[in-house]
Amino acid sequence: MTSTSDRLIAFLDEHSAEFLHNWRAKIVISEDDLYKEEVLQNGLRMFHLVKRAIKHPLTEEEIQALAFKTAHERVKANVNISEFVYNVNVGKSEIIKWVSRSGIEWDALQRYLDEINSLFDRFSYLAVKHYTDIRDKQLQEKELYIDQTHKERLTILGQMSSSFVHEFRNPLTSIIGFTKLLQHDHPNLPYLDIMQHELDQLNYRISQFLHVSRKEIIESKREEVVLSKLFAELIEFLYPSLLAGEVTTEVNIDEKFKITGNQDELRQVLLNLVMNSIDALQQTEGERRIWITSSIINDEITINICNNGPEIHEETINAIFEPFYTTKELGTGIGLFICKKLIEKHDGKITCQSSAEKTAFTIQLPLTTVPSVY
Repeated sequence: MTSTSDRLIAFLDEHSAEFLHNWRAKIVISEDDLYKEEVLQNGLRMFHLVKRAIKHPLTEEEIQALAFKTAHERVKANVNISEFVYNVNVGKSEIIKWVSRSGIEWDALQRYLDEINSLFDRFSYLAVKHYTDIRDKQLQEKELYIDQTHKERLTILGQMSSSFVHEFRNPLTSIIGFTKLLQHDHPNLPYLDIMQHELDQLNYRISQFLHVSRKEIIESKREEVVLSKLFAELIEFLYPSLLAGEVTTEVNIDEKFKITGNQDELRQVLLNLVMNSIDALQQTEGERRIWITSSIINDEITINICNNGPEIHEETINAIFEPFYTTKELGTGIGLFICKKLIEKHDGKITCQSSAEKTAFTIQLPLTTVPSVY
């Protein structure tokens, strides 16, 4: 006498071609998936696991073997894991549909349906968990590499700056000194005041450069930072780039807004975001705008750095803060990742939203001083 399990397996074998055809027609496979053919083969392997589970319960190791294999392929394919989860659920629905049509009495069929559901749920859990573990490990390795590289570059920059001081600042100091002597001896000599102002500005810029390159940026010395002043200095510093890129700017930050943090690190974040906006706007015809606004919610400041450049698509937004991800031909893919790490270091959060009208990078930080409301 044929057992119920044998009848069910025979029915599935009889309709396997139709089942697999329906599953393949409904699943989602990215065109860029390096393992698209293997996805189909994994579906067939899962079908064989189902038939074995109908005969007798599977061990964890039997399910794990296919789950781990699939997880490794999903990582290497570098596609969204949601595709995998969707395809597994499609397979489960198709299997259950065919099992329900087998003609076997419902009471006898229920235990097999429970076993199939359990198999698919366990398979999905093991595969997604292993996928997440692999990606987390990769991310940790990238973060460690970037942290080490960033610190090494800052150290080298500090050493170069020491040499830069002797090679450049000494003659600059002499020029500033002699210019002041000329002003003293010839107070009416034209253009000396302009020369003195420009030399003072150059001396100030060198001081800024040396300050940024010092070791304190690694040690993250904290102080009270006036945001409006920080943005004013930043826009002044970037004026040549804004002019060359034909970009107009509008900054609306309340002068009373203050936060506690490392000024150099915050400057590095804002500089990167504004420079990225200037680069993006070069792809825009017509008016090119950057506007910066702020608001206060629950003792937290929200800063929006917006531009009317091209839209960043959703799949890109989900990846732009990951290390080594870049859409620039000569980009390194660590700029926005470092921005994210520095903002999180200040107990804040950075996100991006984009549409055809504007792209906005939003920074949320704890506020030191809230302006009075009159």
